[in-house]
Amino acid sequence: MGIYKYDIYKSPNLGLFVRANNSTLILPFGFAETKMTKLRSYLEVENVIFTSIGGTRLIGAMAVMNNKGILLSSISSDEEIEVLRRSTGLNVERLSSRFTAVGNLVSANDKGALVSPIFKGEVDRQIQDVLGVPVITCTVAGYYQIGSMIVATDTGAAVHPKASEEELAMIAETLKVETEPVTVNGGMPYLSSGLLANSKSVIAGSLTSGPELIMISRAFKV
Repeated sequence: MGIYKYDIYKSPNLGLFVRANNSTLILPFGFAETKMTKLRSYLEVENVIFTSIGGTRLIGAMAVMNNKGILLSSISSDEEIEVLRRSTGLNVERLSSRFTAVGNLVSANDKGALVSPIFKGEVDRQIQDVLGVPVITCTVAGYYQIGSMIVATDTGAAVHPKASEEELAMIAETLKVETEPVTVNGGMPYLSSGLLANSKSVIAGSLTSGPELIMISRAFKV
């Protein structure tokens, strides 16, 4: 259990390419075995799945995941869905929306989900059913890309640094965890691009500063 710094494809934006929960790590096809082993060790997970989503390696941007289910972009294939269902045993479905970057539009843990108003409530029931959590629609700091603004686990949540006190309180109430406004990768406020977290550990992009690591560690209690 702890907090680590890492990069993927020589990029500090590791959150664009990877998803994880407390038992499973999802990586793009062709991901290096040595890097996979290190990430699996950091996150303390046994199950590793190599796949694409919508034929891309942007796993983080194209999926939302908690320990109960996985929602994928509408452009994901039947084969991709079947691989994840078979390998995880979780509920896995395409999100019924024309907006494809679902990982940037939904943030969830095992207690709740925060959803972009861009969906206009049309997918709330599906998100609730697949992820097994109540759903709240909101913006953060004036942004509708909720999945980019918040990274949440069952131990804490890191939130865009310009979130208001009211927004922080609403996020905490929905996700049932304490919240902290933080940045990653030397001042980046779009947190999901630079963070990979489960309830055991957190991995931040390689450009994350010492003070940022302290704040991120406090957010996730690691």
